Amino acid sequence: MSDELKEKAGEVKAISIELIKKLKELSGVGLTDAKQALVEAKGDFDQALDAMRKKGMTKAEKRGDRETREGRIDSYIHDGRIGAIVEVNCETSFVAKTDEFKDLAHKIAMQVASMAPLYVGMEDIPEKEMKKVRKEFEEKFSGPENMKEQIIDGQIKKAFSEKVLMEQPYILDDSMTVASYIKEAIAKTGENITVRQFRRLELGVTEEA
Repeated sequence: MSDELKEKAGEVKAISIELIKKLKELSGVGLTDAKQALVEAKGDFDQALDAMRKKGMTKAEKRGDRETREGRIDSYIHDGRIGAIVEVNCETSFVAKTDEFKDLAHKIAMQVASMAPLYVGMEDIPEKEMKKVRKEFEEKFSGPENMKEQIIDGQIKKAFSEKVLMEQPYILDDSMTVASYIKEAIAKTGENITVRQFRRLELGVTEEA
C-alpha cells in the first residue's frame, strides 16, 4: 500500500462512527455521504458541516429562518462568584417545556459563565469595532490581492472567535462550536432554536460601558 493510501486509511479509521452518525442526523444525508464529508474535512466536524451547509445539505439550515417566539430563560451560578442568565428561543411552547430544551438552555448558560463571550453572533459586533479590526488586518496584509477579502474575513472571524458565543468551542465537546451544538438540537427537535441574549456577572467585576 502506498504512503498516500495508508494516510487516507488512517484518516478514515480516526473518524468514529459516533461522529459520522452525528453528522448524518444533523444533515439528513446517508451514512456514506456523512462519512465522505468527514474524510474530506480530515475529521473536522465543523468543517464538514460547513461544507454541507454551503451545498444546502443540512436540515438545520432550512429551519434557520423560522421565527422563534417561545423558549425559556435559564441561569447558571458557579461557586457563588460567577453567574450567567440566558434567553434561548424556539418555535413552540411544547418544545420549550421539554427536558431536552431545558438542558440545552442550561448548558448555554454554563457556556456563558465559563467562557465569558461578549456577543451572541458575529452580526452583533459593533460596526465601529469591526471596522477597526478590519483596518488593522488590511494594513498588515501581504498576501495575493485576489484572495485579500476572503483571507481577511477569515482573520476577523478567528480574532473574534473567543468573544462570540456561537463561534466558541462548546465546553462539553470541543470538537464542535456552540453553533454546531445548537444545530444538532435543531435537527432533533425539528424547530429553529436561537440565543437571543445573555448576561454574565462576576463577583467584584463591573462591566465597562
